[in-house]
Amino acid sequence: MADNTFKTGERLKSRHEIDRLFAGKSQSFSQYPLRLVWQEMEYARSDFPIQLAISVPKRRFKKAVDRNKIRRLVRESYRLRKGDLYEQLPSEKPQMAWMIIYVGKKKENFLTIDKTMAKLMKRFLNKIKIKNQTNQLDSDQF
Repeated sequence: MADNTFKTGERLKSRHEIDRLFAGKSQSFSQYPLRLVWQEMEYARSDFPIQLAISVPKRRFKKAVDRNKIRRLVRESYRLRKGDLYEQLPSEKPQMAWMIIYVGKKKENFLTIDKTMAKLMKRFLNKIKIKNQTNQLDSDQF
């Protein structure tokens, strides 16, 4: 049975890594109502292939109760789907730092967030595979 917990080692807490996400070479894309920003980490900080942080802007949701509810829904969706993601990640990839930002203007229900999370993960895997293929083509030319 797959381990569907969301452990401390999976949480992105390093201020340095979070700053790096928004400083430069990170990649991102949106799938409404979520936005994924990711980058390879300088060095592995845990045994998990991805460390995740979730952000819900105070500008859109003034009440902390609303922000926390959305954060819980996003985290739960990630927790349920991460097993499939981990299985499909290339084994040689270094650890990744992920930041999921809720960009929606209204509170969505769990089904909407879960479907969006599935699309985010699928798009991420496609981008990683395309990047790996182009890197292999470049190395094969020499």
